[in-house]
Amino acid sequence: MAVVNQYKFVGIDNNTTGNALTVFATDKPGVNETIIIKSILVTSAGTPSVTVTNNSITAIKSVALTANQTKELLTQPMIVEGGSSFTIQSSTTDSFDFAVSFLNILKEKID
Repeated sequence: MAVVNQYKFVGIDNNTTGNALTVFATDKPGVNETIIIKSILVTSAGTPSVTVTNNSITAIKSVALTANQTKELLTQPMIVEGGSSFTIQSSTTDSFDFAVSFLNILKEKID
């Protein structure tokens, strides 16, 4: 089994739904993946609270953000295990941006 490490960045710009948003390309990382999140930056035009959910557990519930400023939500890296869900949600429908920097560790079977 080979392990492939990929450093990635994903962001969502000007979301106004107020819905929980999936960060990764699919709903969940694959069972053969482990993701280590280094940074979650959020920016909003208004003053929402931000909720980060990891494997159906509220991992971060921020206080209301200051409008038109960017805030780092993580103080330590966060691990998302394969097969687990990970979402970020704004409490309002104000324009809301987030950016996530992460390491994707993919275990591939070699024949």
